[in-house]
Amino acid sequence: MKPKTLNINELSPHLFWDVDIKNLDVKIAKKFIVERVFTLGSAKEIRMVIKYYGSSQVINVLKELNYIDSKSLNFISKLFKISLPSFKCYTRKQLNPQHWNS
Repeated sequence: MKPKTLNINELSPHLFWDVDIKNLDVKIAKKFIVERVFTLGSAKEIRMVIKYYGSSQVINVLKELNYIDSKSLNFISKLFKISLPSFKCYTRKQLNPQHWNS
């Protein structure tokens, strides 16, 4: 059986525009990589990340993020069949309502 690998160079460079992609360690930067791929990446990149880290680890990272935009959060919720209140970013948003919803 072939070991799981994630070639960071196969991910779009626009996902990591603010960091040197060559210096990213996929194990240390797991939270950063998962967040960027799920908010800005393509379906192919999302599948690559899920295949590498595994669904349970990806779900745990996503549930603990402080912020995910509404569109991405709804996509993630439907993809993994998880209710919105299970996400930390959703409950934080409910605790701090905005005056103007744009």
